[in-house]
Amino acid sequence: MKKIFLLLTFVSSLFLATASLRAEDKKPTVDDRLTDIEAYITNGARQTNAPTALATSPGPGHNAWLMTSSALVLFMTLPGLFLFYGGLVRRKNMLSVVAQCFGIAGLVTILWVLFGYSAVFSSGSPYLGSLSKFSFLKDVTSAPNTDYAGWVSQSVYAMYQLMFAIITPALIIGAIAERMKFSAIMLFVGLWMVAVYFPLAHMVWGVDGLMNGVWNGDAKIKAIDFAGGTVVHMSSGWSALILCLILGPRIGFGKQPMQPHSMALCAIGTGMLWVGWYGFNAGSAVAADGIAASAFMTTTIAAAVASFVWPVIEWIRGGKPSILGFCSGAVAGLVVITPAAGFVSAKGAMIIGVLAGVVPYLACAFLKPMLKYDDALDTFGVHAVGGTLGAFITGVLANADVNSNLTAANGYAKSNGLDKLVAGGGLWIEQLKAMGVTILLSVVGTVVIAYIVKAVVGLRATEDVENQGLDVAEHGEEAYHG
Repeated sequence: MKKIFLLLTFVSSLFLATASLRAEDKKPTVDDRLTDIEAYITNGARQTNAPTALATSPGPGHNAWLMTSSALVLFMTLPGLFLFYGGLVRRKNMLSVVAQCFGIAGLVTILWVLFGYSAVFSSGSPYLGSLSKFSFLKDVTSAPNTDYAGWVSQSVYAMYQLMFAIITPALIIGAIAERMKFSAIMLFVGLWMVAVYFPLAHMVWGVDGLMNGVWNGDAKIKAIDFAGGTVVHMSSGWSALILCLILGPRIGFGKQPMQPHSMALCAIGTGMLWVGWYGFNAGSAVAADGIAASAFMTTTIAAAVASFVWPVIEWIRGGKPSILGFCSGAVAGLVVITPAAGFVSAKGAMIIGVLAGVVPYLACAFLKPMLKYDDALDTFGVHAVGGTLGAFITGVLANADVNSNLTAANGYAKSNGLDKLVAGGGLWIEQLKAMGVTILLSVVGTVVIAYIVKAVVGLRATEDVENQGLDVAEHGEEAYHG
C-alpha cells in the first residue's frame, strides 16, 4: 500500500511539473505569429500569446519613425523658430530670441523629467494625471505604453511629447519680443507649464482626459485634436495676447519703424518649420501607418495653399507679394491644419489652406492695427486665430473614411457617441466646448502667472536696456559685428 501511494505521488508530481513546464515554455503558433505581424504592419493591437520578450518589444519601423519625428519637432524650435522669430526682430535683439528658445528647451525638459510627463500621460483624473507615476521617468522603458502606442517605446513616446512641450511656450515669446526680461520669461514659462500646459495636454490627450473624444469613452467633451490645435496653438496664442497686453507696447511702438532686420533668416526659419512640421503632424499618428501618410499629405497641401493665398491678397491690395507674406501664410497653413491633419481629406486640406491664408491675414492686417496691441511677431494673429479656426473647422471637416478611429470600430467611439457626432455633423459643438475650456484656462492662467512674475522679478526690461537691445544688456553678446 505504501509503495502504491509513493508511486501515485511520484506520477502526480511528474504530471504537474510537466504541465507547468509546458505552460512556461508554450510557444506561439504560426497563426499567432502571423497575427502579430499583421498587427505590426497595420498598427493594430499586439498579439497577447507571445513570449514575454516579444510582447514587450517595440516595432522597429514605428519606433524609427517616431524617433525621426521627435528630431523634426525639436528642429522646429532649434533652430527653426529662433531663426523665424530672430529674423523678424531688430538686429539688437536677435540673440535674445535664440537665448529664450534655448532656455525654454532646457527648463521644460527638466520639468518634463521631474513630473511633467507623468502629469500629462499617466491616468489620474479627467483634468490631470498622477504626479507619482513616472516621476524622473523611473518607469519609462523601451517597452511600449499601450495606453498610447502598441509598437513605440514609451521612452521614445515621452521624448516625442517633450518636443511639443518645448515649442509651445516658445511660441509665446513672439508676442513679447524685444522687451521682456529673460529672468521673467523663464519664471513665467515654468509656472505656465505647470498651471496651463500640463493640465490642458492631459485633458486633450491623456487616456482619461476630459476632452479626449477619440480614446476616452467617458470623456465629458467629445472633442478631437490630432496634433495640437488647442494644446499648442490656442494655448500659446491666447496666452501671448494677454501677456503682451499686460506687458505693454515696446518703446516707440507706432511712432518709429520696427522692421524685421533679416527677412532672409526669417525665410530660412520658415522652411525649417515647414520641414519639421511633418514630424509634428504626421508623427502624431504615433506609427508609420496610413493615418501618418494622410497627415503628411494634408499638411503639405494646407501649408502650400496658404503660403500662396496670403501673398496673393497682399498683391491685390498693395501691388506686391512680400516674402513675409509667403512666410506668414505657410506658418498659418501649418497651424490651422494641425488639429485636423489626420482627420481630413485632401479636399478638406485645400479648404483649410484657403481659410488659413485669409483669416489670420485679416487678423494681422486689420484687427491688430484697429485694437493697437503690440503683438510683436503676430503670435496671436497666426497661432491663436489660426489655432482657434483649425479647432473649429476640424469639427466640420473630420472624415471617418480618412481615420477609422472616428468610427465605432475602436470600441471607444461607440460608447462615447463620437461616431454619431461625426456622421450627424454635431462634432463642431464639442469642438466649441473644447475651445472655450482652452481659452478660459489660457487667459486666466496667464493673468495670474503674469502678475506673480511681475511681483517677484518684474516683467519688463528697463528703458535703457530696451533702447540698447537685449542682446548686449542681458547676454553680453552681439549677433553681428561691424
